Amino acid sequence: MFIKLLKSKLHRARVTGAKLHYPGSIRIDSDLLEAAGILPYEFILIADIDNGNRLETYAVPAKAGSRQIEILGASAHLIGKNDTIIIMGFGYFTPDEAREHKPKVIVLDENNKIVKRSSYARR
Repeated sequence: MFIKLLKSKLHRARVTGAKLHYPGSIRIDSDLLEAAGILPYEFILIADIDNGNRLETYAVPAKAGSRQIEILGASAHLIGKNDTIIIMGFGYFTPDEAREHKPKVIVLDENNKIVKRSSYARR
């Protein structure tokens, strides 16, 4: 049996743009993807801190260093430019792996610059 756990997240990312007429996804600075351990085209969950909307999509890499977080496609009806969001990646773990797993947390400022890197502590 496998257990689905939070693998990593980009916390408090600022949306830099939203394009409605585009095949759906989210474009994310590839440096930020790497920092969080999220792979290009990986399934992700997004939570909008400003309005409470949640959606599932996949991560598309943007130019490294661009600090770009751009909502693409129908998701632009739910999340807009300048919204603050949480981008979460998940993984499947065996029970033994799950007991030792610590999600990677990357906290961003209002310009999508990394201000803190951490892991959740085990209780």
